[in-house]
Amino acid sequence: MLHSSVGKALVTGSAGLIGSACVRTLASEDWDVIGLDNDMRHRFFGPEASTAPVLRSLLRDVPRYRHRDVDIRDRQLVRDVIAAERPDFVIHTAAQPSHDKAASIPYDDFDVNAGGTLNLLVAMRDYCRASPFAFLSTNKVYGDRPNTLPIVELETRYDYVGLDGVDESMPIDNTLHSLFGASKLAADILCQEFGRYFDMPVGVFRAGCLTGPQHAAVELHGYLAYIVNCAVRGTPYTIYGYKGKQVRDQLHSLDVAQLMLEFYRRPRRGEVYNIGGGRANSTSILETISMLEDMGLGVRYEVSDAARIGDHICYISDLRKVWDHFPGWHITYDLRRIVFDIVDNALQQQNASLSPS
Repeated sequence: MLHSSVGKALVTGSAGLIGSACVRTLASEDWDVIGLDNDMRHRFFGPEASTAPVLRSLLRDVPRYRHRDVDIRDRQLVRDVIAAERPDFVIHTAAQPSHDKAASIPYDDFDVNAGGTLNLLVAMRDYCRASPFAFLSTNKVYGDRPNTLPIVELETRYDYVGLDGVDESMPIDNTLHSLFGASKLAADILCQEFGRYFDMPVGVFRAGCLTGPQHAAVELHGYLAYIVNCAVRGTPYTIYGYKGKQVRDQLHSLDVAQLMLEFYRRPRRGEVYNIGGGRANSTSILETISMLEDMGLGVRYEVSDAARIGDHICYISDLRKVWDHFPGWHITYDLRRIVFDIVDNALQQQNASLSPS
């Protein structure tokens, strides 16, 4: 099925990094956008992580945006919203997003990530099952299984041996996921099942590191934006394990938003895609620090021998499937442009905070 016309979209987690990028991208293409967000990041991570400033900017700058203060765990309220709005497209980005935080809030983590997703899927099935539904999953559904791939230690990074990246055939069983990985995997499988069992256009996008200047990053979530903030503010940064040679591939939030639109135009049922910046946008922590130093930003850091439980030593997304299914999608932000974008925003925020009121 090929969708082309615009209409009404619903974005969950609409004031978050990916959600807000999707709101702005959709609105710029003449969609009417309803956003669901209740700023649980503030509760999870404190005031530094609040999405309130982003929400204010959306309400100020995006006239086609309507906001609903909705907790996706509220099953009846979710049903009421979907029944009333009958959206033509749903992008589900709301989540408890931290690999580490989940261990201390297991009920909240599962109820938001798995229960909230189920609430949305059932409401979509009952009221607008033909509307495409894009779910932002995570590479943590693979647990620490990627660490079993053959890797080599180089001067500034770990890297795969004879492999470009992780594809969708990576097993999900008999591996250490973290509770976050388990709750997102439950949601991931639910989305696949609703796509196949109920014949609904549901797509699952297993994300590596998604980033951008709107990232309300904290130590437990949002590595690239957080290390930039540390560099700009002169805050010490701690590297946990692997000598700082652990690798992630980075994808800008605006490129994610464009991929969501490509899925709307060419939806599939229950398909899974690994998404990230790919090899060209991969970087280790040491390489990131070096890049920031080249930009005139030193990073004060220390190295802890203790790695985060279940952390990936090296993770680079194999993008062949997503490119095959969505040939109109292209990565427009290379790694250096991503870092410049985040640095520029962080410097503006720092200067604003130091300016006399």
